[in-house]
Amino acid sequence: MTVFTVSPIVLEIPGRPVELQVKVSAPTEGVGLPILLLSHGQGYSNHLSSLNGYAPLANHWAEQGFVVLQPTHLSSRSLNLPATTPGAPMFWRERAEDMSHLIDRLDEIEKAVPQLQNRWDRTRIAVVGHSMGGHTASLLLGMRTEGVSLKDDRIRAGVLLGSTGRGDAVTDVVKENYSFMQDTDFSEMTAPALVVAGDADASEHLTTMGPAWHADPYHLSPGPKDLLTLFGAEHGFGGVSGYDVAETTDESPERVAAVQQLTTAYLRGQLLGTTDWQDVVTEQGRVESKS
Repeated sequence: MTVFTVSPIVLEIPGRPVELQVKVSAPTEGVGLPILLLSHGQGYSNHLSSLNGYAPLANHWAEQGFVVLQPTHLSSRSLNLPATTPGAPMFWRERAEDMSHLIDRLDEIEKAVPQLQNRWDRTRIAVVGHSMGGHTASLLLGMRTEGVSLKDDRIRAGVLLGSTGRGDAVTDVVKENYSFMQDTDFSEMTAPALVVAGDADASEHLTTMGPAWHADPYHLSPGPKDLLTLFGAEHGFGGVSGYDVAETTDESPERVAAVQQLTTAYLRGQLLGTTDWQDVVTEQGRVESKS
């Protein structure tokens, strides 16, 4: 299916240090299109952590009939905001608020992208996030950080790719620089979610627990959850964060294709009720589920 992209759409958010810039990717055909909010992770490649990242996923989902909204969060390397900016360096609260702002401003986005008029379904919204973006998505699904709830009930489901885990298993570097990650509570994350973890994703800069840490959102949260463990996958899942980004240490087109196929099936099942995603067979990993 042919897709189109409009970028950047600029939204003025009162109190935000800079405008909220958004990229929209959508198919040229179809109606009743569900909406995906895609939260980027962090990295030293210039555009990974911005609306320009994650093309292998955003392009694929748009081809499959989703409207993909990608903001540039305040933590983006491309913005390079001063360290003295309130919320720096990770802006964990503001990242989640960005996504709720997007839902609040769908009228403005449609005005900027008239090709979407009468074509998208604003009641069918999911959030997807990778790495720090997974933390953002978890907050929107009901996880609490430092006792703060940023859950957005307009979001029906989520996909967490290489997301963050429990706070008692973080490294000293995290404790010193990202102390908010020490106080994570999954007990109220009741919304449906697919947790995607790599069995080779040690993330030694983040956790002392090894690859199992990234499965914590599945094991420690209530409600319907699914866990997809990908064999041999490191933090880049074969290259989902961008074409040829430097952070991809486990380059694998086959693994990227598996992530594309399985997440698409899951999101269709959650938002459209048309697919039992577990019927999609892959040799790339294994699946667990709980209700």
